[in-house]
Amino acid sequence: MRSLIAAVALGLSTSLTTPVLAETATMAEAAPVLTLERVFASPGLDGPAPRQVKLSPDGRFLTLLRNRADDRERYDLWGYDIETREWRMLVDSEKLGSGRELSEDEKMQRERARVGSLKGIISYQWASDGAGVLVPLDGDLFLAKLDGTVTRLTDTEGTELNPKLSSKGGFVSFVRDRRLWVGPVGGEAQPITPAGEAETIRWGEAEFVAQEEMHRLSGYWWSPDDSRIVVQRTDEASVGIVTRAAIGAKGTKVFEQRYPAAGTDNAVVELYVMNPDGTGSVKVDLGLNIDIYVARVDWAPDGSAIYVQRQDRAQTRIDMLRVDPATGASTVWFTENAARPDYWVNLSDNYRFLADGSLLWWSERDGYGHFYRFADGAWQQLTSGTSPTTMLVGVDEAAGTFTYQATADVLTQQIYRARLDGTGEPELLTDPAFTNSASMDGAGRLLYVTRSGPDQPPQSYLATPDGKRVAWIEENRVEGDHPYAPYLASHVSPEFGTIAADDGTPLHWMMLKPKMEPGKRYPVFFQHYGGPGPQTVTKGWNGALAQAIVDKGYIFFELDNRGSANRGVDFEQPIHRAMGSVEVRDQKAGATFLKSLDFVDPAKIATYGWSYGGYMTLKMLEADPGLYAAGIAGAPVTRWELYDTHYTERYMGDPREVPEAYETASAIPDAAKIADPLLLIHGMADDNVVFENASELISVMQESNTPFEMMLYPGYTHRVSGEKIGPHMWNAIFRFLAAHGVTPPTKE
Repeated sequence: MRSLIAAVALGLSTSLTTPVLAETATMAEAAPVLTLERVFASPGLDGPAPRQVKLSPDGRFLTLLRNRADDRERYDLWGYDIETREWRMLVDSEKLGSGRELSEDEKMQRERARVGSLKGIISYQWASDGAGVLVPLDGDLFLAKLDGTVTRLTDTEGTELNPKLSSKGGFVSFVRDRRLWVGPVGGEAQPITPAGEAETIRWGEAEFVAQEEMHRLSGYWWSPDDSRIVVQRTDEASVGIVTRAAIGAKGTKVFEQRYPAAGTDNAVVELYVMNPDGTGSVKVDLGLNIDIYVARVDWAPDGSAIYVQRQDRAQTRIDMLRVDPATGASTVWFTENAARPDYWVNLSDNYRFLADGSLLWWSERDGYGHFYRFADGAWQQLTSGTSPTTMLVGVDEAAGTFTYQATADVLTQQIYRARLDGTGEPELLTDPAFTNSASMDGAGRLLYVTRSGPDQPPQSYLATPDGKRVAWIEENRVEGDHPYAPYLASHVSPEFGTIAADDGTPLHWMMLKPKMEPGKRYPVFFQHYGGPGPQTVTKGWNGALAQAIVDKGYIFFELDNRGSANRGVDFEQPIHRAMGSVEVRDQKAGATFLKSLDFVDPAKIATYGWSYGGYMTLKMLEADPGLYAAGIAGAPVTRWELYDTHYTERYMGDPREVPEAYETASAIPDAAKIADPLLLIHGMADDNVVFENASELISVMQESNTPFEMMLYPGYTHRVSGEKIGPHMWNAIFRFLAAHGVTPPTKE
């Protein structure tokens, strides 16, 4: 449920630098008020927010998508010459784009990629020879050269979905009208998959759950030498239809959306290997059981084999299939099983097929995420300990090293380098004062690091493989005309601590406190997510929205409950078939802790969450009436049978097999027990947590004469955010809290 994950920090971001903060702190009296309107306005208070950072094949240029100062959601393509250290805009999205409305398919793909609100250029791909960059824009394709020239490759009314340059750069491919099209660069593309099939058949596209939950957005894969393509064929005939009424401000559009709800049939996925013109097609043997997930597809570096990760429906095992590209025949190379019987296998992109035929692989088999090397049928563990590794950053096969990201103290992420042969100790490459993420070029020779701290917004720089910084990409110092500079004086640094869960497990919390007057008690804005996947309490940058809430006179508080990520299998496992239980108890422990503090008003603790967090709000109010002064539930799942197969069944099992687990986890049966003020918020065109979740809750509460309030947003999907809508929603939240007395004490 990456969508649930994405929505937890809705609008929480900004920018700053510690030394500047210290110098400016004396200006508190002159600091302007950080309003909700300013939080969502342009330019973004975070400073620059680059996306899609990539290196050219020759390592000469770094490219990225940079948002505009006058429109924080519009991105253009920029290039950085590493030798001359000069920037230039390569593609101006506003000048080149048509501005025409995107197709429904592309809109939905963007939603699932979490870029639905962005404009301009959202993705691009370097040609293998470094001569140019493939740029999709407004439904068409362009080839941009480094000299500033741009060539239009397509000009059609339809949308070219999932565009790619082939591995060696000889072909352009894309999906149009549910078929895969291929053509030489600069030439005419032709469809290479069959015509005249049923409306439920799609070629070259990842199915809904692959896009939404598996982080697999591609549905076809070029061989290293451009000679063959693996193409996905998806048949959605057996998938249930959700009639999604996208209620807008001026009318309603009704979509018959194929949505595989928990306990129902998934799409049938097949793979075929074919030539670039569609000839020579062979079907990949995925086994007799069609009720499986095709999680990942990769070519061997030399093109001799295709590797397919086949995940079972229960998500307790992954079979790595080795496929013969000539015949489609497959064998099981190895199997990855869940770390314990009452757990699941977490998918990842943390693996690399190496030139010598071995595999660098990430696994939680010892209870924590670590890297292993598989060679000649044997496993060698390369990292170990109780600090999980979280991401593979890059591999330098020539040097015999790999670079990865790992937790250092639970609350920060650091970048390390280790040897592929398992000798020696890992080398720390980043500053422990910050939390870090990174990427590398394909050869593992250049490191791109993004870092932030509690008092430092995201910065990015280029470094050598040993971590030495060679150039800032975005230093992002908050000084001069930086958008956040006027608000530095009132910036509040967070405090961190732990409390014990009911079984003694330490739970980490973060708190931001407003300027307090002695003897007075303050309300708490208690934000939570609660579901599996994200870690919300970190020593990274928290952002402008949290600061604006504190400026209103509220304490801002977050706590990571059991079930959240980056603490190992035993910390995540308690939610197995038990959503809405242990998370609720852990958040209750947080509320109890808050009530013990002499500066907290125990009668004014409001709880807020979005998506899974919205579900948590409902379950928290149901479980402990009177514990919270009010609750805000944004886009909540209310009954897990309404959510998709891959996410829900991973944690809850199949509802046809364990109906009692779903009944207990549902927020519907006990909705009438909600006695505290409740504000329900939902986008009326939500294709992820469909509006039926809200409408069922609304009906039950109305039929039981249970009071509540709601704010609905016509035309908005799972993300209700934007320059105007963002302030409207957050102002509505604080009006709701004020109406129920959850307000700061009066100032003297």
